[in-house]
Amino acid sequence: MSEYSAWDWGIGSRTVADLSECDCDVEWREENQVSPDGEKVAAVVKTGDGEFSVCVNNTCWEPRYERIWYLRYSPDGRLAGLACDGDWTLCVDGEPWEETYGFLFNTLFSKDGSTIACCVADSMTYGMVVEGVAWETLYPNANNFELSADGKRSAAVVQTVPLGQAEVFKFKEGIYSVAVDGEAWDTSFVNVWTPRFNADNSSIAAQIRHTLFDYTIAVDGKPWAENFNQVWEPIFHPKKNSIAAPVRLSGKWGMALDGKIIWQPTFFQVWQQQFSPSGDKLAAIVCPNYGRWTLAVDGNPWNTTFGDMVMDMTFSPDGKRLAALGKQDGKWTVFSDDKAWNSHYDMCYAPVFSSDSKHVAARVEKNGRFTIAVDGKEYGQGFDQCFDPTFSPDGSRILIRAIVDGKYQRIVESVAKIIG
Repeated sequence: MSEYSAWDWGIGSRTVADLSECDCDVEWREENQVSPDGEKVAAVVKTGDGEFSVCVNNTCWEPRYERIWYLRYSPDGRLAGLACDGDWTLCVDGEPWEETYGFLFNTLFSKDGSTIACCVADSMTYGMVVEGVAWETLYPNANNFELSADGKRSAAVVQTVPLGQAEVFKFKEGIYSVAVDGEAWDTSFVNVWTPRFNADNSSIAAQIRHTLFDYTIAVDGKPWAENFNQVWEPIFHPKKNSIAAPVRLSGKWGMALDGKIIWQPTFFQVWQQQFSPSGDKLAAIVCPNYGRWTLAVDGNPWNTTFGDMVMDMTFSPDGKRLAALGKQDGKWTVFSDDKAWNSHYDMCYAPVFSSDSKHVAARVEKNGRFTIAVDGKEYGQGFDQCFDPTFSPDGSRILIRAIVDGKYQRIVESVAKIIG
């Protein structure tokens, strides 16, 4: 959280930009994006016939392009957009990469934002571009793109065997693998999904399908010895090279660690598992009874359940608390520590813990208005739009980035004042 310490945490509200103003002619303005520190608001703008730019705090990028899309702020506050001027490139704070490509999509950032990558399609082949450098080998099919947390490695599921029309037997023999930094594993499988790196990027695991009916996890191209009826996305332990993945046996779901069952298959569903930051706990979204959803920690389900959906599970920084979103009868709420907030909303967004793990906040929507709620208590003002909250490093204040009446506001409020 130390990177947040340099931000302005003085309590108060100020208008950063009037969204109706820009130093270039604007025919229309697209979806607004705001920087992590709340100091900038940006959007793609149409400035003329077949001409687009990006307006940041009322100032346009000087280059003009035929099209700009997928505008995103990186975690370190840089602004990246995919831009077309015949061919495609990526612009960072208005500066384009030197190389151009047939098409670019799906911008990815390292955890600290220092590395930017995206996916490339060129002459009917596909792969990744990292900091403007494309993989040497591109493939006839690539998907499930992944950038390591430090940005030094990239991976994707790729098609390694050409497949003609009606060549179903070739498909059954296995045509998919994982390419790491553009180099494919030696082994191919019927299907591969969700490659994930370990903590130091020395290893990568993915879901695979051996045959039409047998699924397991492959690590650096080597499958687990055990097969299952089905598997979901694997994750590495944060401190070890152990891998946990939900697995299905005899119609029920459990959890396997390095191929061995650690949660007995008693659930109707288990997925989106996470280790706590230290790795001493393993949690997942589970369906313990048909049509009821909750969280389970180390295989033990919570009592608070929801009939529609549970999503966006997250551990607190100290690993002692867990929060997620729950939906019941079309209404959303946040629940943590096996207890739901009393308030219900038309929509909630991913919960965020304070760095001291004492508070949890979320962006919420009710009757077309948005605000921030902390520990179940709402900030006093509603907005036309707002963005996910950020706690100050000491957890005592919260940053609210919001748009109201055509103006983008940056607000810092005391957590104690919100929760009362």
